[in-house]
Amino acid sequence: MPWQQKVTFLLGQPIGVSFVNGTGTTGVLCGISEGKLLVMEYLYQAQFALKQYDVYTIQDINGFPRCPRP
Repeated sequence: MPWQQKVTFLLGQPIGVSFVNGTGTTGVLCGISEGKLLVMEYLYQAQFALKQYDVYTIQDINGFPRCPRP
């Protein structure tokens, strides 16, 4: 499934983002607006930042798997 179709299902969820340049990031998917994917990322201690990534730089997005039960 193309990543653009996953956005609706993954809103508000933790995601991994892979970029076309081979790098990646993680965070909570906040939405998509004006050609940018909006991801809330953890910085340090209690600091977070809303990052904006151009959609043409994104290769794929995936939701985090559930944790295994102990």
